[in-house]
Amino acid sequence: MHIPTTLPDPDHPLIPVARAYARYFTPSVTGLEHLPTSGPALIIGNHSSIYWAPEVWITFLTMLDHRRDEPSFGVAHDILLRTPILGDNLRAIGVLPACREAATTAVKDGGAVLVYPGGDWEACRPWTERGRVDFAGRRGFIRLALELGIPVIPAVANGGHDAIFVLSRGERTARLLGLDKLLRAKVFPYTLGVPFGLAPVLPQLPLPASVQVSFLPPLHWSTEPGDHTDPATVDRCYEHTLAVMQAELDRLRERMPDPVTTGVRTHLAGLPGPLSALAGLL
Repeated sequence: MHIPTTLPDPDHPLIPVARAYARYFTPSVTGLEHLPTSGPALIIGNHSSIYWAPEVWITFLTMLDHRRDEPSFGVAHDILLRTPILGDNLRAIGVLPACREAATTAVKDGGAVLVYPGGDWEACRPWTERGRVDFAGRRGFIRLALELGIPVIPAVANGGHDAIFVLSRGERTARLLGLDKLLRAKVFPYTLGVPFGLAPVLPQLPLPASVQVSFLPPLHWSTEPGDHTDPATVDRCYEHTLAVMQAELDRLRERMPDPVTTGVRTHLAGLPGPLSALAGLL
């Protein structure tokens, strides 16, 4: 297991590639004043768009820029970290295994750790549920924050799940294939798109949906030592987190109900000369 002991490399060659990828989704970020420039913190996000996950890169790059001289970490599924070449490059920029031990060590090293509790379950939710925060009842991040006494800062994203048409999580297929035991995966998503039409798992090209990320004020709970082992306290903090993030996602979707149209319009407006007038057609 990779345990963070050194500062992630913000000048790694993967970073410019990630920035170019993020620009495709014409990102906008608000609430930076709530993201601490130093010290430990747990950043909690809502996950979208299966493996494309533009909100992950947008949020993580924002953390690297905002905390230039302080460690920032993300977490990823073992499948990614075990992939030849990719895994080594992800670790070099501060991506850790999605496990409690790695996150605890990173926080104790003074790092800000970006976590997506919903994981593959939320990232593979149907397109019709794109406006829903769904952590699938996973409360590990609450226990960690309570135990270590660190702030939880929501980073709510809108738009990423508009980029891919997910028809089904494919839970039944995942069970039949034994993916839970083989890969710790409970989903085998079915999508509709280009170039594969109706297909499971295969990487459809994402639409250029505009992605908003909103950092919210740190969540504060009145707790006592040992509360991380008290189910009632953990449940209360979990429900509070979920409610705050869902309310913000509702607000973002009200302001930008059609991220794909917004993204296309923004790209067209950036075209040179008279071509930019095409944006006015949308």
